[in-house]
Amino acid sequence: MFKFQFKCAATLLVSSFCTLTFAIEPPKAEDLVSKMYGGIHGLYIQTDNDRLTTTDPASYMDYGTGIGGEIGYRWLPSTEFRLSYSRFDLNAAKSGFQEPNGATTSVDVLFFPSEQNFYLLAGINNLDIVNSQTSSNLGAGYRHYFSERAALYFESKYNYQFSERYDDLSSQLGFVYFFGESAKPAKPKVIAPLDTDKDGVIDTKDKCPRTPMIDKVDINGCTLFEGQSISKQLLVNFDHNKTEIKPEFDDEIATMARFLKANPSLTLTIEGHTSSLGSKQYNQTLSQERANEVVKVLISTHGISSNRLSAVGFGEERLINPENSAMAHAQNRRIMATVELVKKVPVKR
Repeated sequence: MFKFQFKCAATLLVSSFCTLTFAIEPPKAEDLVSKMYGGIHGLYIQTDNDRLTTTDPASYMDYGTGIGGEIGYRWLPSTEFRLSYSRFDLNAAKSGFQEPNGATTSVDVLFFPSEQNFYLLAGINNLDIVNSQTSSNLGAGYRHYFSERAALYFESKYNYQFSERYDDLSSQLGFVYFFGESAKPAKPKVIAPLDTDKDGVIDTKDKCPRTPMIDKVDINGCTLFEGQSISKQLLVNFDHNKTEIKPEFDDEIATMARFLKANPSLTLTIEGHTSSLGSKQYNQTLSQERANEVVKVLISTHGISSNRLSAVGFGEERLINPENSAMAHAQNRRIMATVELVKKVPVKR
């Protein structure tokens, strides 16, 4: 029975091989990864002469033919796993002896050194000839692709049966077809350059690695600054012919003192002024005393260093209201001080 099946299978495979001589280039190994395949094959086995069907030494097995099938899985571009099963008829070396049937089930690893057509194989085989025994497989084969999924193959392998130490040789001519989609190559991970302070300049180019996130930065990652003019004015009015500072102006002086402390590089000139009443000489002296009094309070009460302060009396030279009225005279009895600072401040995003 199996002789006839083997001849049919072999004829079919050989005719297919001859017809499909237009074989294409083998598919890329990575395109086969993760694909399953199935196949059929014809088997020829040359058995060990020590295999006997009876106690008669002349009853040894000679060879056998059969058919089988296989399923496989491409694990890596260079590696496959395969499970195959075959049934075959055996022929005795001499006529007149029993010719048993046989079967083989094997699990093999196929290795493709160049990830192309040629492969090596190794595995474990349950070879059932009279008795079921375990053997090891070593062999080689070649695939002939005629599409990206289909191929004919031929392979031979050596079988060594451990228990009885039988040496058997077998060959297969088969057809395999791959199913399923190819494993998609993993997209390379794009590792974004680090920008620890989130200022838009990567760490390897950031010369100022700890800039606040709210600041605009230059191409080196350093905060951009702009000049901001900050001015502070002090105005204290006095009663007629008086140099005493009225309590209502204490907060004004304290505010100026805090500004000076916050900007220790600044100096301040206190300008003293009077109304037009009285002589110029007297008004000059009175304006100087008023300016000196404010300086004294800044030093003694608020702790401002004396070397940062100066006092200048202008008398009635710089009237802010030239009218001859009580309101105009009250406006002109004063000290004035203005300080201006150009400060660098961060530019905000």
